[in-house]
Amino acid sequence: MQSLTDITEVAHVIQLAVAPVFLLMGIGAMLGVLINRLGRVTDRFRVLERLPDDLPEIARASVRTEMDRLARRARLVHWAIGACTSSALLICIVIALMFAGSVTGIKVSILIAVLFIVAMLALVSSLLLFLREITLAYGGIHTVPR
Repeated sequence: MQSLTDITEVAHVIQLAVAPVFLLMGIGAMLGVLINRLGRVTDRFRVLERLPDDLPEIARASVRTEMDRLARRARLVHWAIGACTSSALLICIVIALMFAGSVTGIKVSILIAVLFIVAMLALVSSLLLFLREITLAYGGIHTVPR
């Protein structure tokens, strides 16, 4: 039969795991935004690919420029998704290690700290890539002079 202190210790670990779970929810929301942006970039690229070949030279140059910009945006979003997903996986490993360390009694606090720091660096990288993609997308908007 389990002692009350064992149950209390597991309950404490569950309490500690709640914060990373909320972080995972935020990362999941960010992944949804990134995947949506990648889909929109891909859709626009496909529309431009289907344009007829007999366009005037100026129009073809404009289409090529836009397709190049879209390709760069897709690459940035792709890397942002990879960094964001890596962050989520590392957070999951942190949560699992918290429970494993609690159950086995093995000291994993340094490993947990290192993995959490790496997860935060991956998340920061993802956010910076996302910011760069937004900047690139905004640069493609042409304003009409009044």
